[in-house]
Formats: sequence, C-alpha cells, structure tokens
Amino acid sequence: QEQFVESGGGSVKPGGSLKLSCTASRSFDSIFSMAWYCPGPQNQRNRVASDTTKGITHYADSLKGRFTISRDNAKRTSYLEMNNLKPGDAGVYYCNSLIDPARWGQGTQVTVST
Repeated sequence: QEQFVESGGGSVKPGGSLKLSCTASRSFDSIFSMAWYCPGPQNQRNRVASDTTKGITHYADSLKGRFTISRDNAKRTSYLEMNNLKPGDAGVYYCNSLIDPARWGQGTQVTVST
C-alpha cells in the first residue's frame, strides 16, 4: 500500500526554522487529507497539522501560528514549515494520511537546543 518517507529534520537553536518534507510512494493527489504528527504522552502521536485537497487546513492550538502545512500533488509531497522553534518542539515528526493511515515511517528528527 501507500508508503511515506519523512525528511528535512535537523538540529537548530531556539527560534530557528526547519521545513520538513513527506513524500508518498503512490497517488498522492488521491489522499484527501494529509497530516503531520509529533510525539505525545504514552508513546502516542499528536496531530500537529493537516490539510485537504480542497485547501482546508487545521493546526493544533498550541502551535500559535508557528507551523504551516502545504502540499505539492505533482511531487507527491507534503511540507511542514516550522518557524520560531522551541525546545518543546523537539522530537521525531511523522506524516500520514488522516484517513485510512498507512504504516508509520521512520520519521525525521527535530532537535532544538542551545
């Protein structure tokens, strides 16, 4: 089935920025809603942001406008732009379809430290 590969993570200082990429192996334009997740309590993943093919976006309230999700259907890629990163944002970020999610990928590591 569908596979997602995350990339673009790295190590930045507080206040820095990163742009994560998530590439799907198959017909990305057929995925109605893509979502990005970050680590949560009890080894769960919390949804950070999501979008739809109709351009509707949703963000977690805690982001306070710092993250932006977008997609390029032709490249089968979802993007998560992160600005003004804080130490609490650190962790492994994952992407997946919001509906009928595929197997979780390896994610991409985001480190925020001085």
